[in-house]
Amino acid sequence: MTSPADVPSLTSNQINALVVLMVEARRLTNVELRELAGFSLTGKDNKRLIDLGLVETDRDHRPFAHELTDEGWRVARQLHTAAPPKGAGSATRSLLTVLANLHRSLDRLRVSHGDFFKQTDGAGPAASTQEPPVSTPEPAVTPDAAAADVQALVREAYRELAAAPGAWVGLADIRDRLADTDRTALDATLRAMVGQENVRIIPVANTKSLTSRDRAAAVRIGNEDNHALAIGPA
Repeated sequence: MTSPADVPSLTSNQINALVVLMVEARRLTNVELRELAGFSLTGKDNKRLIDLGLVETDRDHRPFAHELTDEGWRVARQLHTAAPPKGAGSATRSLLTVLANLHRSLDRLRVSHGDFFKQTDGAGPAASTQEPPVSTPEPAVTPDAAAADVQALVREAYRELAAAPGAWVGLADIRDRLADTDRTALDATLRAMVGQENVRIIPVANTKSLTSRDRAAAVRIGNEDNHALAIGPA
């Protein structure tokens, strides 16, 4: 489960940079940042985001260009879980409120942040006089094979997130790692895994400790919402 400790301490300008890079979902130069949002990513702010592994900056050409790393995407998705920076104004606080509601809405719609913000090419396909290539039908995927694939993804995500085999990992973190996986298929897989050896999925006893993100990520098993997964000897 996500806690504010999962999001590093950032300035308002650093938060703004992560948000703009996330919503544009592409590499942006400082010129583009100024045109879009009225600021550029330079100096200490740029160095801080690079040192944290959140942003990659291409300094080989001017103007410098910036892009989110995988860790940058993770933190950008979770900015709303942390307290506003000390001295943050109404604009930053309003932005974090928007991000919190956006996260809740995307989770309800079962759409990942990456898919939601993905750039699309508005241009139509160019006319061609060539015959279209003959397509080869994809082999049918059986339900059992699809379920096995999702379970493999769950186990891989758990191994990457767990501090040790058998340690508890929040389902919110599992869902973030598998953002492109259909939620219905993921829920069905989690329910099926409960009966397997060394697999435990439980509700959190202290519900007051749950964030809105934790609640949205819960899987319903029986009559309970469950929030945490462990795989390995107890």
